[in-house]
Amino acid sequence: MKKLFTGLVLVAILLVFNVTKQEQDSIIIYSSMEQYRVEELQKQLNNQFPDENIMVMYVPTAKSAAKIKVEEESTDADIIVGLETSYLDKIESSLADLSGIQTLNYLDGLSVTDNDNKYVTWEKQAGAFIVNTDVLEEHGLEAPKSYDDLLDPKYKGLVAMPDPKSSGTGYFFYKNLVNERGIEGALDYIDELANNVKSFTESGSGPVKLLIQEEIAIGLGLTFQGIEQINQGSPFEIIFPEEGSPYSLTGTALIKGREEDEKIVEIFNFIINDFLVYDKEYFSPELIYEGQENKIENYPEHIEYANMDGISDIEEKERLLELWKY
Repeated sequence: MKKLFTGLVLVAILLVFNVTKQEQDSIIIYSSMEQYRVEELQKQLNNQFPDENIMVMYVPTAKSAAKIKVEEESTDADIIVGLETSYLDKIESSLADLSGIQTLNYLDGLSVTDNDNKYVTWEKQAGAFIVNTDVLEEHGLEAPKSYDDLLDPKYKGLVAMPDPKSSGTGYFFYKNLVNERGIEGALDYIDELANNVKSFTESGSGPVKLLIQEEIAIGLGLTFQGIEQINQGSPFEIIFPEEGSPYSLTGTALIKGREEDEKIVEIFNFIINDFLVYDKEYFSPELIYEGQENKIENYPEHIEYANMDGISDIEEKERLLELWKY
């Protein structure tokens, strides 16, 4: 993982966004959310601040962190939205102090003060086994209920998991296995699971895409993506492993120095107090604050979450990814 991050830093040094004079005068937001969420954020910002030139740019998590790590406060980004908390810790020295900023009433352990006043919790990205019931029926198989079930040879070639080295979704499944089984036990498990895996996909949405194409029967993926497909008519079922739903956290932050710009702070406040509510109600509904509503049809209630101790520890992540060989 250290080699990967170093490589991304080198990429970031060479990365050119072709910034025009108009863009130099813009308020720039880096977002690591899915594109449709980026588009919704851009639309709402345009409506709320019609006289401001605001640009929401999709930048993948690791590239965003690497670029800011290199450029620090001189980066062209003013606000970062939806960056994994482990990477936020990596660039902590480049983030503004948010002490005293108005936020929603977060659940215990998720408030801005719990985050050393460096970022606001943006979302809990949680996962499950997503199964295509048509494919299972075609093969005469029952759905798995646990991680151990996935090792059954009858599922050979019918499973997909995101690659932890390129996907935060893949990493939180991996980290949960480490927390439950220890490092050696988790690595042994992955070696056995690999016999049944058709693909360790590059992105977290990869397993869902393979499920849609009926190339696999079981995908380890994000719950809200599975529910989205169910609501569109896909023959999917969501199954939480006995160990609980694994998850990671993302956050939203200001680059250091931008807290002195009233307009940027006004936009930041809109994002963390208004758009965040919309995003949780319609896109990523795992519970993070008091009074949160979920307006997504068929979304599971009363979810039990897995043991995710250390999920935001970047040093632990780098150490574990060095051991990943697939």
